[in-house]
Amino acid sequence: MARVSPVMLVPSILFIALAGLFFAGMNRQNPDELPSVLVGAPAPAVALAPLGDKPLWTNETLRDGQVKLVNFWASWCAPCRVEHPNLTILQKEGMAIYGINYKDTVENGLGFLEELGDPYVAIGADPEGRTGLEWGVYGLPETFLIDGDGTVLLRLAGALTERELTERLRPALAKLN
Repeated sequence: MARVSPVMLVPSILFIALAGLFFAGMNRQNPDELPSVLVGAPAPAVALAPLGDKPLWTNETLRDGQVKLVNFWASWCAPCRVEHPNLTILQKEGMAIYGINYKDTVENGLGFLEELGDPYVAIGADPEGRTGLEWGVYGLPETFLIDGDGTVLLRLAGALTERELTERLRPALAKLN
């Protein structure tokens, strides 16, 4: 009987390992969804500055027993304009939305809200982007669903479109009821 050298098995083992990784990657629940280490973890601390005379929110707000959205936005962000009507719809439905004006000026942030409306219960400014960094924000807009204990349940990267509302946010909210 011929003996097989262990060196000859290496290509076969590598092929099987790569095929397994490929298969696992193809079977993710949503291949378009960007993973977030925050999902299932406590929401990071916020260090926010006031945005004009708008109500400011704090770390305690994240753990007030109520389900909420935290939305990172800026006046210079075109997709933020796209999602704004959907935020307004959610606000009218009773969803508490807390805004973080990200790397923006107070004047431009307030002008954006004056033009499009203010769907936020309270807002804080993150002019240097430090809070955004703690939350893993890499582009705007980004929205996080937070439970009453302050745990991140869902991260929505990009504009909160009707599709995102229907396919991801509303089902996540339904699971909470």
